[in-house]
Amino acid sequence: MRTPVLLVIAHGSRDPRHAATVHALVGRVRALRPGLRVETGFLDFNAPSVPRVLERLAFEGVREVVALPLLLTRAFHAKSDIPAVLGRAPARLDIRVADVLGPSPLLLATVERRLQEALYEAGVAPADKRSTGVVLASAGSTDPEAIAVIADVARELRHTGWCAVRPAFASAASPGSHPRTQDAVRELRAAGVRRVAVAPYVIAPGFLPDRIARGAGDADVLAGVLGAAPELARLLLVRYDAARPRARSPQVLSA
Repeated sequence: MRTPVLLVIAHGSRDPRHAATVHALVGRVRALRPGLRVETGFLDFNAPSVPRVLERLAFEGVREVVALPLLLTRAFHAKSDIPAVLGRAPARLDIRVADVLGPSPLLLATVERRLQEALYEAGVAPADKRSTGVVLASAGSTDPEAIAVIADVARELRHTGWCAVRPAFASAASPGSHPRTQDAVRELRAAGVRRVAVAPYVIAPGFLPDRIARGAGDADVLAGVLGAAPELARLLLVRYDAARPRARSPQVLSA
């Protein structure tokens, strides 16, 4: 049985930093699994598009593909956009869709990595996390499942030793959703938290991550996006291995 091709499906953005970050992450995945063919396709704005990649794979005689949504939650893109585009794929392709990336301990480890890097740059000792509150700022969603997942991730992050963690959205708050980044920062200040750090729960730079950064103006520390972190690259392979048929990976990684 041939090893299925891994197709990483990213959203895409007009911001060139987005595609550059996605390609850097995919490059790290290739380095972790040298014998695996990894392709990247975008839903919008960037090339190559997902349909174009699928057509090329079919033309080359590829039969099996694992499509991996580069998404942190199961919201609109995972439930609607990606199934729609994969449904128009060439019939000769056997496509299995991997789970979205979150939730996962490897994602929490990535958030921790970015926070610790930002604290180090700000001259804050690792032990001072006990007096630091965190705003976990995601892009935002109206999907109840996605909203609940972000709240769960914030609770899990709180258990790692931060004095408080508040979930937040970059986009305007709607009924039942989390507050905006700047409002969550103010909540922590009002609660008497000594130091506030904002952790973007997004993979790559772009319009909404920039909004998170603006909302973090009153915070003491702003962490970087998840980006091409080694933990995130490992998680892509975990999702790939779980989706491929009767797969037994040479590497056993925790999801």
